[in-house]
Amino acid sequence: MMRRSVKAIVALIASMLISACDSNDSTSNVEDISTVEWTLVTSWPKGFPGLGEAPEHFAEKVNILSRGRLQIKVYGAGELVPSFDVFNAVSKGTAQMGHSAAYYWQKKIPASPFFASIPFGMTAQEMNAWLHYGGGLELWQELYAPFGVVPLAGGNTGAQMGGWFNKEITTIDDLSGLKMRLPGFGADVLKRAGGIPVSLPGGELFTALETGAIDATEWVGPYNDLAFGLHNAAKYYYYPGWHEPGTNLEFLINKDALQALPIDLREVIKVAARAVSQDMLDEYTFKNVQALDILLNEHDVSLKVFPDDVLLRLKQLTNELLVEKSDSDPALKKVYDSYYRFLIDVRQYGRFTENADVNID
Repeated sequence: MMRRSVKAIVALIASMLISACDSNDSTSNVEDISTVEWTLVTSWPKGFPGLGEAPEHFAEKVNILSRGRLQIKVYGAGELVPSFDVFNAVSKGTAQMGHSAAYYWQKKIPASPFFASIPFGMTAQEMNAWLHYGGGLELWQELYAPFGVVPLAGGNTGAQMGGWFNKEITTIDDLSGLKMRLPGFGADVLKRAGGIPVSLPGGELFTALETGAIDATEWVGPYNDLAFGLHNAAKYYYYPGWHEPGTNLEFLINKDALQALPIDLREVIKVAARAVSQDMLDEYTFKNVQALDILLNEHDVSLKVFPDDVLLRLKQLTNELLVEKSDSDPALKKVYDSYYRFLIDVRQYGRFTENADVNID
């Protein structure tokens, strides 16, 4: 009887010790019902189709998956911080999260455009493969680490359009003196072609184009361009979007805020971000088709293709630009080498798979 009693006491003490250990381990305390409230700032107008809706969907998924333990309030551009201050806000901890595009931070982080889109670069599917299996995400996180920011893929618009112009582009000389809203390395290439790149947030594009403050603009593609009414401010709609063949968006997370979360909530953020990222691409692929049909058939938009010699010259200028940048910046070269190794391999593979029957009528 005594032996049984001793065994029972030992078992009880062991159970108490295990419970005490569990209660002190924040990574295993998944039953903690306390609520964490975060702020997420974006570079997009509140609720804007696609871009503005993605962070809202993310916040909803996080709330559901965390059973209400992590609640995120989303602010559109200008509500809490300006469009182009999102990175700084997350870095400083003013906001725990942001949603934006990496090429906006080019002056701060020269290699950042590789994680959004670069001229004649990866498509959305190629980018996702490189990020999640080819080492791209690790390079991205390494690049942002000095700023206390952790990036995750936050959606992709797919291939964008070439933009809206108030004059026809027939030769490379037509770009000379052209004032065009264009971000990232595409802006650098335009400048080399004699153009004048202008940095503007999306909400200012229509007025700038309509008043002649700029001669041309790109934004995203039919889905978002139609929402902004850009067809009412310019005559010609050009393709292809040589500057952004597959634009990756980003979720930015303050590193200290992320590490303060229990491990299950950190995983919730990763899972929700991955789901929203794929969902955005699916949505854009579907709704761009519908929107382009409306632009062409209901608004009589004049759809134009850039001449081959213009695209060839822009690609030559892109190659020159990237070689020069990689030669002068070790961090950029590290990303450049990884990016192009995979791009060469995936394009070779694509010749026998996705791209093999593309041009067969």
